Amino acid sequence: MKYRTRSALLLLPFALRPWIARAEESWPGRPVRLIVPFPPGGSTDSQGRLVGQHLSELWGQPVIADNRPGAGTVLATNTVAKAAPDGYTLGIAVSSHAINPTLRPNLPYDTLKDLLPISEIGIQHIILVANPSLPVSNLKELLELARKEPGKLSYASPGSGTAHHLVMELLKAKTGVDIVHVPYRGGAPAQQDVMGGQVPLLMDTYYASESLIKAGKLKPIALFSTKRPSSVPDIPVVAETVPGVVATSSVGLIAPAGTPAAVVHRISTDIAQAVRTKEFAQKLLAMGLDPVGSSPQEYDMRIRSDIAKWAPVIKATGATAD
Repeated sequence: MKYRTRSALLLLPFALRPWIARAEESWPGRPVRLIVPFPPGGSTDSQGRLVGQHLSELWGQPVIADNRPGAGTVLATNTVAKAAPDGYTLGIAVSSHAINPTLRPNLPYDTLKDLLPISEIGIQHIILVANPSLPVSNLKELLELARKEPGKLSYASPGSGTAHHLVMELLKAKTGVDIVHVPYRGGAPAQQDVMGGQVPLLMDTYYASESLIKAGKLKPIALFSTKRPSSVPDIPVVAETVPGVVATSSVGLIAPAGTPAAVVHRISTDIAQAVRTKEFAQKLLAMGLDPVGSSPQEYDMRIRSDIAKWAPVIKATGATAD
């Protein structure tokens, strides 16, 4: 009797395999929750909802946005990490996902162990802009002015520990200039003070500043992209003047660790196919997101690379969480 019971237990995983396979094939059988780390109405929220809408049409099930702003995206990411790993809770991740492990050493989750990367949906370009009255027209002139007047220039950012803040600190370290950081709680108030002349420089997402640049209310200095993007060919990149200073703002999709591999593969494949369609890609571009559609393995490499990249910058600058 004991032998038969033990044999039955050993055979149980094999007996369950067809059932698991059928469950994954039938996914999703009910609405999927998409955790968004920012309030409704912002660019990341709009991008997340666009992706959710497309996947909803593809899957025949609602993808419901659940906004969980706060603590530098930690609240939202923790919600994903603690959710049941059944494929019915997904999360939007931004660059803070790779910055927080060093910036916030007491996270309530382990970024690499408790969460699965699904796909990097796209990237946003980070730009340095200036008040039009600042007497510089490019990065070389700005660096020359900063060297003549160390500590007199300042720059605004959407907050301490953001990719916008850290890449500017990397530029300062590479060039030896002294430009004072003025952190804000979000990009909008930072924009207002730079346009108003209270702060001469601003680190921003290009999409957020684009209309202000075109209206002459902000002056573009340089993008921090690897090369000039096809969508913004006329603005130089920092690397043309200071090699090695590169950063983009990432937007991707994550899931709780333990989510079935077949489900993760299907979502990643669906996103990759979606961004290759002209109509969907144009919608993302219109929202300031250059489509990527990477595999889980490629997105995992991006996250690990960014953690390794930002950790020494955070430690060297003494950056802290807001």
